[in-house]
Formats: sequence, structure tokens, C-alpha cells
Amino acid sequence: MRSGHLGRWVAVAAALLLSGACAQTTTGVEGVSAQSPETVSPPAATGATPLVTATIPDPGASRQASVEPPSGKSPTKVPPPRLSDYTYAFPVTGCQVSYQRQLLVLPKTTIWTGKGCTFVSPVNGVVDEVNTANRWSAATDRGADREGRFVTVVGDDGVRYLGGHLDSVTAGIRPGVRVAAGQALGRVGTTGNARATGPNLYFAISWKTGPSSWWVRRGMVNPWRYLDAWLSGNRTLSPREETLATRARLGETPRCQVQCASKKEPRKKREPRATPDPVITITVNPT
Repeated sequence: MRSGHLGRWVAVAAALLLSGACAQTTTGVEGVSAQSPETVSPPAATGATPLVTATIPDPGASRQASVEPPSGKSPTKVPPPRLSDYTYAFPVTGCQVSYQRQLLVLPKTTIWTGKGCTFVSPVNGVVDEVNTANRWSAATDRGADREGRFVTVVGDDGVRYLGGHLDSVTAGIRPGVRVAAGQALGRVGTTGNARATGPNLYFAISWKTGPSSWWVRRGMVNPWRYLDAWLSGNRTLSPREETLATRARLGETPRCQVQCASKKEPRKKREPRATPDPVITITVNPT
């Protein structure tokens, strides 16, 4: 009896083993299909096909968006630092200018501009000298006459400023008249030894001396550093310290050393004296 039951259990176990082996040949490893991908059929649909939505990007969306600056007020302009207690003006106004920035013969500069442009006082001060006559002559080339018509101003800073080669002097400008920075003193021209060079302003910085020391007013301090500052907007750079230091080094009336001699005036030829007509005396004999 027991042997019969045992035989049936053995037969059942053998059948189970045989069926398991057959199943592996078709399904492979558990969870992995034994069929090739080409033969795998898609799963049967169990309901309605789901609706798939997507956003297609704009071809231009990949471009970087333009950056707009934030709105606000314009930048605040910061004035240049104040370097002295004096306020200056560039000596020519209303016209385009150019000028030398190197020492050629004298410590002065030539400001090239148009004829008739306005020469103005560089600083508040008092008119010192005015020459309204154009006395220069190429025959003599006197140093005192080379600037032609000119005006000098002694500023409140103690410095003397010269503007020469003027075409005309502004009405009312005379020695002792007080003027303000930027006030018109004359018009640019070609007087003096500039008559063959084109209109320009002879501009020089020095200190006050007597009229006989004309070579001092023609320039003792290089001016272009100060002209650069005044033209670019820094109106407080002052030549006072440099001028006083130069005067202390050279003296109040230093000796003339450059372009000092004048040409000798040519002698006038004497015209030959006219020969007087001979005196003829006629004696009449009495009869």
C-alpha cells in the first residue's frame, strides 16, 4: 500500500520536473523574454489610446533675449577737484583752437584760431597795459613792438597775462579797468610780426614789471599745462606758484637773453644837392 502511494508521488514529481523544463525553453529566465525584439508584439490595448501633448519650441527661442538696461537717471557728472581759490577761463572763446605744447624760442605759446575770434581775460584782475597802435616794422623788428596790438592783465592771483597780435582792442579796455574772467579784451588778428603767419593769439604768462622791461611780459612761464586744464574743464589750476617761484629764481627784472636785439634802421641815402644856376653878371658900358 505504501509502495503504491510512493510510486504515485514519484510519478507526479517527475511530471512536474518535465513540465518545468519545457516551460524554460519558451520563456527563458524569469522576467526576461526569450523571444527576439523583432518578434515581440506590443501589449494589447486595454482601452482608448491616451492623448499625448507637447510644446514645440520656437526656432528663435534659443536666441539670447536682449538685455535692457534698468531705467534710471543719467549719471551725475563729478566736477574736477578744486586746486586753487581762483577761477580761470581759456583765453579764446567761440572758436576752434590749436596751440603749441613745446618750448620753441620763448616760454609762451601761439594759439591758432580765426581772425576776429574773441580774446578774453583768463582771470579776474586789472588791466595793466594796452597798446592800440601797430608799430612793428620788419625793417627794425623792435622787440617791444613784436606783439603789435596787445593787452596785459594782472590777475588777482598776482600773475600777468599777455594777449598779443590783436586785430583790435575792445572799447573801454584801458589800464586800471577791472575785468572778470571770460570778459572780452580784444579780437584776434595778425598785427606785429604775425602779419605773414596767419591770425593767432600770442599768449604769455609772467609777472608785473615796468614797460621798459618788455622782454619779461613776452613770457617767463610755460603756459600750455594751464591751457590744457582750462580747456578740458579744470578751471582752478593756477600758475601762481610756478610764476612766483620763477620770479624768485630769476629776479624781478631779469636780463633779456632771447630775441633782444633790434635791427639797425637803415640809413637814408642823401639826395644830391641841386647845382645852383650860375650867376651871370652883365656890365653895360656907358656910352
